[in-house]
Amino acid sequence: MDLAVGAIVEGKVTGITKFGAFVALPEGKSGMVHISEVASTFVNDIKDFLQEGQQVKVKIINIDQAGRINLSIKKAQPQEPRQPRQERREGGFAPRQPRFQRSSAPRGRVQQAPKDPSTMSFEDKLKAFMSDSESRQADVRHATDRKNGSRRRR
Repeated sequence: MDLAVGAIVEGKVTGITKFGAFVALPEGKSGMVHISEVASTFVNDIKDFLQEGQQVKVKIINIDQAGRINLSIKKAQPQEPRQPRQERREGGFAPRQPRFQRSSAPRGRVQQAPKDPSTMSFEDKLKAFMSDSESRQADVRHATDRKNGSRRRR
């Protein structure tokens, strides 16, 4: 069996360090699984996931010029479908919205209901973007001036 980048092979954990695990591969070769490649979740202690003598499936992700073999356990496992990225909001997590739909008015101000972006013309979208952009820039300038203790001259 030829060991090539991208191949998934079975190996045996021969050693564990704080930064990864060494795995014996077929043909008498060995490689290392870095701690970041052990699981798809954060790994604080590798011994929570692996023990010496354990059989594992690994994917060969790199073979450098010195002949060292870099392995990954998490890439050898079937991938789960990714969830859409969530953004933290006051009431929990909410799906991300395009900028022209986001509310930029401070709380307490009355604001018009946003139009449906699929029915807006390009000019309307551009106008909404420019208005939002100018408002954000004014807020940043105001906060920066206050922090610097300087005032703008007219």
